[in-house]
Amino acid sequence: MIVAILQARMSSTRLPGKVLMPIVRQPMIVRQIERVARARKIDKLVVATSDGREDDAIEKAVLREGIAVFRGSLYDVQERFLGALDAHPAEHLVRLTADCPLADPDLIDATIDLCLSSGADYANNVAEGRAWPKGTDVEVMRVSALREAAKVASPEAREHVTWDLRTQPERWRQVFLACHPDQGAVRWTVDRPDDYAFVAAVYDALYPKNRAFTSDDVRAFVRDRPDLQEYGGDRRV
Repeated sequence: MIVAILQARMSSTRLPGKVLMPIVRQPMIVRQIERVARARKIDKLVVATSDGREDDAIEKAVLREGIAVFRGSLYDVQERFLGALDAHPAEHLVRLTADCPLADPDLIDATIDLCLSSGADYANNVAEGRAWPKGTDVEVMRVSALREAAKVASPEAREHVTWDLRTQPERWRQVFLACHPDQGAVRWTVDRPDDYAFVAAVYDALYPKNRAFTSDDVRAFVRDRPDLQEYGGDRRV
């Protein structure tokens, strides 16, 4: 059983409420759910948000899409994930964040395959020097490894969930889905107003023609739009 948990909150410090900002007439998180749902290796998708009243709107939007919601601590995100796993048991966890409306289902599947085939405790696709674009991040791990790490979790892990799995290679077997050439400087995540404007432009151009547009479609579109190639001062292709 492989469960993907998509963490979301309204209280983003740099762009509050971003997960419900509209992209082609739907909340951004709904557009991301559409893309994640195309991953063939995921058995179940759960949105994990906080139990604060400000996140009631997230629960409402997600339940309309028929997606399970778990609500837990706002600040102890690792505890929230473990609670979601108690409610939705699985052998492997895919961790995703709700600021990535250009999530790539093929990269999700490839990272899952790598983790399973290698027998690793933890896998991601953002290793330094061989990373995929920011906003296509995927983490996959054995749930038993996360639970074991949580018994002695560092303060950083409480906020960042997988911190100890990522920073203790001597304890946890890690593998990385490499991108050649490195695309780690390419920014497709949504954390600022310019990020949102960029992603909205991509969706406005590509989504009406093909709802299942790919990362290669995004690259081709941006290469033909010099005004978007370094939009906001960051590489976009």
